[in-house]
Amino acid sequence: MGDRIRLILEFKSLNDCKYSDINKYDIQGFIYSLLKYDLVFKNYHDVVGFKFFNFSNIFPVSNFKKGTIKKLIISSPNSKFIYAVRDSLNEKENLCLNKLDIVIQSIKIINPKESNKFISSTPIVLFEDNSKNQYYSFKQNPDFDFFFNRLKDNAIKKYNAYTEKDFYLEDNLFNSFEFKREVSVRVRKNNNTFVIIGSLWKSLEIDINKENKDFYKFLLDTGLGEKNSLGFGMINDVR
Repeated sequence: MGDRIRLILEFKSLNDCKYSDINKYDIQGFIYSLLKYDLVFKNYHDVVGFKFFNFSNIFPVSNFKKGTIKKLIISSPNSKFIYAVRDSLNEKENLCLNKLDIVIQSIKIINPKESNKFISSTPIVLFEDNSKNQYYSFKQNPDFDFFFNRLKDNAIKKYNAYTEKDFYLEDNLFNSFEFKREVSVRVRKNNNTFVIIGSLWKSLEIDINKENKDFYKFLLDTGLGEKNSLGFGMINDVR
C-alpha cells in the first residue's frame, strides 16, 4: 500500500449556524457532491458494500459564527479518492453545508507518521445483531472480548475486500486499550432522526511489524467498525 495521506480542509463560516444543524449525513453528502463530476468516483455513493473513506468531526466543536475558522479531515486508503476531493475543492471557493455557507481558506494534504498507539477521533460503531439493526452497547452488554472479536472480524473483512487478499491476524487486534465512554449520536436523513450508539477510546495499542504494517495502515485510513463513510470509527495515531 502507498503512503498514508489525509486531506485537511480549512474553511470560514459566512453565517451563524448551530453546530448540531450540520450532521454526519450533511458532511457525507458534501463529500459525494465534490465527486459528482469525477470519472472514477462520480457514482461512489451507489456502491453496495464497503465505501473506503472516513472523515472527522468538524472542529473546533462549537456553534458556527460568521467569520470563524474550522477544519474537517477526510481520509481514505485510496490516494486517488483524496486527490479527487482535493482537485474538486481547488475548483471552488464558496460551498454549502446544509444551512451553512462556507468559503475555503486552505486545502492541505498531510502524511501522518506511523505509530503503535491510537486514539478514537469519532465513535466506533458495531452491530450486535445486524438483522435487527441493533448496535452494540457496553451499557447493555459490557463484554470487551465480544467487542474486540467483532471489531477484528470487521477489520479483516474490510481489508481483504479492499486488497483482494486473504489476510488473517492471529493475534488480538490490540494488545492494550483504555476505554473512555459510550456515546449516542443523533443523525438526520430525509427528515428522519436516528440514534447510533458507539464508543470512544483513550488508547488502543499494538505492536507493529512487517507482517501487519499494511493492515494497520489501512485501518488508520478507513476507520474501525461500521459506518466509516458516515464519519464513524476514525482513529488517529498518538505521537
